[in-house]
Amino acid sequence: LISGLMEYLLNMLTWEHAGKIEHPPVTTDGNKANGQTLLVSDRNKYKSMLIRTYSTVWMIGGFAFLVYMGHLYIWAMVVVIQIFMATELFNLLRKSSEEKQLPGFRLLNWHFFFTAMLFTYGRFLSRELVNTVSSDHLLYKLVSGLIKYQMFICYFLYISGFVWFILTLKKKTYKYQFKQYAWTHMILLTVFAQSSFTVANIFEGMFWFLLPASLIVINDIAAYLFGFFLGRTPLIKLSPKKTWEGFIGASVTTIISAFLLANVMGRFQWFTCPRKDLSTGWLQCDPGPMFKPEHYYLGDWVPHWFPWKDVFLMPVQWHALALGLFASIIAPFGGFFASGFKRAFKIKDFGDSIPGHGGITDRMDCQMVMAVFAYIYHQSFISPHNFSVDAILDQILRNLTYEEQRNLYEQLGEMLGNLCKA
Repeated sequence: LISGLMEYLLNMLTWEHAGKIEHPPVTTDGNKANGQTLLVSDRNKYKSMLIRTYSTVWMIGGFAFLVYMGHLYIWAMVVVIQIFMATELFNLLRKSSEEKQLPGFRLLNWHFFFTAMLFTYGRFLSRELVNTVSSDHLLYKLVSGLIKYQMFICYFLYISGFVWFILTLKKKTYKYQFKQYAWTHMILLTVFAQSSFTVANIFEGMFWFLLPASLIVINDIAAYLFGFFLGRTPLIKLSPKKTWEGFIGASVTTIISAFLLANVMGRFQWFTCPRKDLSTGWLQCDPGPMFKPEHYYLGDWVPHWFPWKDVFLMPVQWHALALGLFASIIAPFGGFFASGFKRAFKIKDFGDSIPGHGGITDRMDCQMVMAVFAYIYHQSFISPHNFSVDAILDQILRNLTYEEQRNLYEQLGEMLGNLCKA
């Protein structure tokens, strides 16, 4: 999701999610919300902008470098982000006085976290992993076996954590321990599971990671700028400094940007080609009809003086409009959810790891929602539903032993040989 770092790498000039700024409701004074000055009249807004811009400049360079290095490095970035998010959220309900009586209890949280990581990435990246080690016979057999029994292995690890939890229960800390157990699973479901879809998007083609993440960033920046100069009407009581001016202006900007960005990104095979292994080399492929320009004659649809009667558009640009609409209308509710969450715990930010931005979790709220939608949209409307060679090979690698695969290979060879003779 991380999807994630993209938002706070390019999230220049944002102030608690862009022109949609935090805190209390509106009063009769159009420039205030519950006595608190809106961004448009905030005298300290330029200082905050400078701090955020300074940290953003450094992160933009780092993220651009990771995009250049390739899919594997972006995956590593997402994993690091997930670990930071989990750390921030685990610490939110942590009570040192209770944990002094529970040695090793924090380790149990991480046991569940890495078990979920093994299960999720094992499902998403099994084909890429097998393709990477296919040249080594021994390693190939080992990895194929692990993938075949991956679900059982993960289940065993989870049950061992469950038994571990039961054995560590202590009489005076029952309530605290069960709170932590429920909190851990909430983190895994609402944070880790959602952000993991980012990795699936990356290996389907970096386009499906970069475009959705970029749209969230554009929406935040545009909402901030419109709210910065025009924002006077609070949008929602949960986050009263988020303005209607910022919301509407950002929506229009995001949808237009989605249509244009899809055309730009769709021209580069580095973005459009799926990565079928865990290597880092350059990609070459037939991007398919989705990324091939089609001719449209505007004719009577435009005035006679309009110079461009013929335009060439990629089919993916129409799909990008759906992504842009979701990023501008629905994804911001991830930010509203985070705002309500922070209010419930009476904190301003989830952490302070990014100067001027807060914690990693503060920059990932909308990205997680967007990553899941981008994956589901791709699987529903973009990815072919019929059987393909890749899909069949994936099932063969996942379900057949090495000897069975070899037997299948020999039988296919005999069948093709007979067809050639006929």
